[in-house]
Amino acid sequence: MEDKNSENKENIAKNEIAQREEEILKFWEENQIFKKSDEKDAPNGEYIFYEGPPTANGKPGMHHMEARAFKDAIPRYKTMQGFHVRRKAGWDTHGLPVEIGVEKELELRSKKDIEEYGIAEFNKKCKESVWKYVDLWEKFTDRIGFWLDKEDPYITYEPEYMESVWNVIKKVDDQKLLYKDYRIVNWCPRCGTGLSSHELAQGYKDVHDMSVTVKFKVKDKENTYLLAWTTTPWTLPGNVALAVGEKINYKTLKSGDENLIVAEDRIADVMKDKEYEMVEELLGKDLVGVEYEPLYPYLKDTLPESQKDKLKNAYKVYSADFVTTQDGTGIVHTAVMYGADDFILGTEKDLPKHHIVNEDGRFIQGTGFLEGKKVRGANDEIIENLGDKVFGNVRVKHTYPHCWRCNTALLYYARDSWYIRMSDLRDKLVKENSTINWQPEHIKEGRFGQWLEDVKDWAISRERYWATPLPVWQNEIGENTVIGSIDELKKYTKRSGNKYFVMRHGEADHNVASVVSSKADNPHHLTDKGKEEAGEAVGKLKSKKIDLIMISLL
Repeated sequence: MEDKNSENKENIAKNEIAQREEEILKFWEENQIFKKSDEKDAPNGEYIFYEGPPTANGKPGMHHMEARAFKDAIPRYKTMQGFHVRRKAGWDTHGLPVEIGVEKELELRSKKDIEEYGIAEFNKKCKESVWKYVDLWEKFTDRIGFWLDKEDPYITYEPEYMESVWNVIKKVDDQKLLYKDYRIVNWCPRCGTGLSSHELAQGYKDVHDMSVTVKFKVKDKENTYLLAWTTTPWTLPGNVALAVGEKINYKTLKSGDENLIVAEDRIADVMKDKEYEMVEELLGKDLVGVEYEPLYPYLKDTLPESQKDKLKNAYKVYSADFVTTQDGTGIVHTAVMYGADDFILGTEKDLPKHHIVNEDGRFIQGTGFLEGKKVRGANDEIIENLGDKVFGNVRVKHTYPHCWRCNTALLYYARDSWYIRMSDLRDKLVKENSTINWQPEHIKEGRFGQWLEDVKDWAISRERYWATPLPVWQNEIGENTVIGSIDELKKYTKRSGNKYFVMRHGEADHNVASVVSSKADNPHHLTDKGKEEAGEAVGKLKSKKIDLIMISLL
């Protein structure tokens, strides 16, 4: 009985709190308290607050309430200090979250499905979907006491908002910070687009993948192999080079009838439980230029003519600063199109650049037993196919990036993308960060400060459909024109110079009968009076030298 009484008292207390909150909300509304706070004198000037808007195609949750509590408390506090804080509400109506929601609704599974459905119709559905839960969001905003100007929100699909994004990109270009490059991006094969480093940080997961050590046969040397390793076996068919550290110590070991080359510091782990003897000591620089036999012929078989001259540089050992002896074998397998360091090395050494994997993460035509297979699902099959070329493998747990919206494992994938050169702003960003009063304080020098110190150029382009179009036009010789406003766009738009006039033809049978219908069996013919009216109109237009285009709208 005592427990029951305690529960009743607790419920009564909760009800009293809720009732008191609702009374306060009612008082604020009836007395326009938010409006008055916004209009009061502000001797300390403006305090800038930007509302990062929600997407109303999903319901609000507890995590939204936590964030909005801080968004509300700080502007109130600054208002009481004598600042004016503009609190403009907004709606985020663009991007992958909206597109994926509509894809699920329409049971579409890929970009190809969207194109077959029709991009214009798909975008129309996206525009409709973003208001699905707007009433819940507005009630939620009011109920938690979050003061926002909801009467005049900004909406990201409206031309005025998109024009403001164009203006920012134009200013970025004016500062020579906008550029297009072909490099490794974090690619989602399901969504068919690259993701920024910010988006990447939201999707890391612990996964178990196969780490494999592979024997690469040294050319013209009997039974001699370079031991290289990778945690992404699916990239092995795209191998074009091996990388070593120039100053790293390597050993040639004799194990059975094979000579194996491996970094000295990695011998204990690589040769665990295997018998061997030392044959030769080497420095990494001694291995540079050594040629080896390709694991697979697929790159050579599918390479376009324009790339074939680069084969002379492939299947050799190169030195690279990114090679370490912290793990693996001290020799790194390099697939130019599927790794950031690999791509830089490939560019420097003029290695072939050709995809054997398409945009949806499947092996292309001409890749033998792999053709059409999803890359990450092919790891075990590749290991099995390599047979005795596999020196060892073990399943390891490691952190791997996934798409923050669809949970698909991302690929490091070479693509064209537009970038903002944030690296040029690094020093300025770090300096500005030092002036910010971070709460909690350790964020300043910790997670955020470290991120700024290693800031990457920002990939801003997405290869999707429902978003602000990039205002960049590029001609055949690579010259760019960046448009900063709609008015500026009009200056580049060719117009015919024609003027068009719309008019009715004249009285028809359905006008007399007071019938409004598009059915073919209803009367639509001109009456005698209508024919006379139409004739007079034609005469007037001809006298003014206006060409006629007759369109019948039934």
